[in-house]
Amino acid sequence: MFAIVDIETTGAYAAANSITEISIHISDGKNVIEKFETLINPGQPIPRYITAMTGISDKMVADAPPFGQVAGTIHDFLQDKIFIAHNVNFDYSFVLAGLREHGFELNCKKLCTVRLSRKIFPGFPSYSLGNLSRSLGISINNHHRAGGDTEATVKIFHLLLQNDKEGHIQKSLQRNSKEWILPPNVPKEHFDALPYTPGVYYFHNEKGKVVYVGKATNIRYRVNSHFSNNSESRQKQNFMRYVHGISFQPCGTELMACILESAEIKQRWPIFNSSQKRWEDVYGIFVYEDQNGYQRLAIDKNRKRLNPVYTFHYIVDGHAIIRKLIKDFKLCPKLCFMQRDNSTCEGINEGYCRGACEHKEKPAAYNKRVKKAVDSLLAQPTYTIIDKGINADDQSCILVSEGKFYGMGYIPAGAIVQDAESLKNYLSIYKENSFIRNLINGYAARFPDKIRWIKNEAPVV
Repeated sequence: MFAIVDIETTGAYAAANSITEISIHISDGKNVIEKFETLINPGQPIPRYITAMTGISDKMVADAPPFGQVAGTIHDFLQDKIFIAHNVNFDYSFVLAGLREHGFELNCKKLCTVRLSRKIFPGFPSYSLGNLSRSLGISINNHHRAGGDTEATVKIFHLLLQNDKEGHIQKSLQRNSKEWILPPNVPKEHFDALPYTPGVYYFHNEKGKVVYVGKATNIRYRVNSHFSNNSESRQKQNFMRYVHGISFQPCGTELMACILESAEIKQRWPIFNSSQKRWEDVYGIFVYEDQNGYQRLAIDKNRKRLNPVYTFHYIVDGHAIIRKLIKDFKLCPKLCFMQRDNSTCEGINEGYCRGACEHKEKPAAYNKRVKKAVDSLLAQPTYTIIDKGINADDQSCILVSEGKFYGMGYIPAGAIVQDAESLKNYLSIYKENSFIRNLINGYAARFPDKIRWIKNEAPVV
């Protein structure tokens, strides 16, 4: 048996909105044998634009039952049926959320009349309920009300059953089918083409514009996770409504996928990505001379008209850098603000501070080592990160030139890197940002065996 459902709601996603009207028609595939329909008091104000579209106002639902009073009836109607709706994941997410809130579980197979119509009636200009109904010669009485839209969906579904010559409905009901989890407008061929490899995936809107960029260690599994859960979130419903296509770019490693994702977000500025859009180098390492003539290294927030010698996003990264400079160049932890108490200098106790903090070492001698420390930050090394490629014939290569990310790509398997210049023909150039820089620096510190240092390299411009 089939349960054809339509709902009206206060908004676009179930996590923060509620149902205002529901209509359920039970069909045997040929005739409607039972109906349930009611207004529902959503327990929250109905936005004006919703009232303008549906005609359902706060006054109309004031005396209607809240969802909890009809949850048992709704559950009985839907249990053990095939749940059908036009854009099924939208209706199902609201109904499931309402039932769970009142102690009912619902687990039934689903069919989407949008996706089925695209397969069985291909070539229509639009598959919205109103436009599809007109294309099929179906009139909708009381459009944007649950009862009228359910009646139209029932007629569409019966036509789909009659014209399904290739068995699309039965295929969609199979256990391993992904038809019901995908956004209504995404061709299943897009999902079937996704690889089980690291890389970056793109969600496109109806005009082909990228609206979301994501990275994954396994592209197919990650894309599947966006749609297969029963999330009530705004993000999932946005994906369901606005995503019309999926594409991807495979990468040899997870690190390359992370770098590519960041570069693509910065370049494309997708509407549904929020992270990394405001990523900035919040902190910097600054050098100044104190009243006693000693050059001092200090961490502070970046401000206009100040010139840091090094920048980073997390203050913990700055602390790690300063502590390394202290040890490598025998600087004073007190003069670098890494020790702020009045006890004996840790550097003196451990033998690397020569007493500048106690004026035992003259400023000129101390400042020479500070200069060398600063120069080490400015004169960063050139190296590559070599790792597995996309296939057995290549290996991935990430080039860092003088401390800055230059680009990445794939070189022949077993190739020996002698200079940076020889790599340029193999690599795609990407614009560096602080997120990418921190990714690479962190990876290089964790996996030193992946690093190939390049000496006397030709300059990379």
